[in-house]
Amino acid sequence: MAVSYKKLWKLLIDRDMKKKDLAVIADISNYTVTKMSKGENVTVETLGKICAALGCGVDDIMEFIPEEQK
Repeated sequence: MAVSYKKLWKLLIDRDMKKKDLAVIADISNYTVTKMSKGENVTVETLGKICAALGCGVDDIMEFIPEEQK
């Protein structure tokens, strides 16, 4: 099962934020943001930091995609 962060990128666009802004307010590294841009896995702690910084839930920033839809 793959992970999609398209919801997060749309949320950033809606809030007129850049990925580097996310890294600063969520206190995560640029490397982690890059991993997410590539659809790679990140820790639950990272997802928690992002949700706390943006005031949203995990389901607002990511979704699981079945392998055949990748």
